[in-house]
Amino acid sequence: MSNRICLFPGSFDPLTLGHVNIIERAVGLFDKLVIGIGTNSSKQAMFPLEQRKEWIRNVFINEPKVEVQSYEGLTIDFCRKLNARYILRGIRYVSDFEYERAIADMNHSLAPELETIFLTSSALHATISSTLVRDVIRNHGDARQFLPTEVRY
Repeated sequence: MSNRICLFPGSFDPLTLGHVNIIERAVGLFDKLVIGIGTNSSKQAMFPLEQRKEWIRNVFINEPKVEVQSYEGLTIDFCRKLNARYILRGIRYVSDFEYERAIADMNHSLAPELETIFLTSSALHATISSTLVRDVIRNHGDARQFLPTEVRY
């Protein structure tokens, strides 16, 4: 029997309640859910990689099926390294779907053995994005209502 390993890729800069909602709902679907923090040398993250990994580990400390790793390069190559057959993506709005569908189609063309699974955000978390949370933080606002309690900046 093959393991159902899934990669949930993203920057998680920072991990939001929207991410947590998707992860909590997806964890029961797979034997292992790897939260993959993609690193891009041309982009500067607000929070250091090790800090983001620590936050994710702390949020999911009691969930043995969730682990966090970082990677560079193509997501499909990282999936192959993990023996993951699934990629998880969260969808908030129709515009997210169009963008994510294009990526899923490209990934499937390059790696037909991979399936992308889309989960829609709960209504409560649909407006939360890391980009907006970073803007609140950058402008000295209080973003705590959008973040797990373990994420402190």
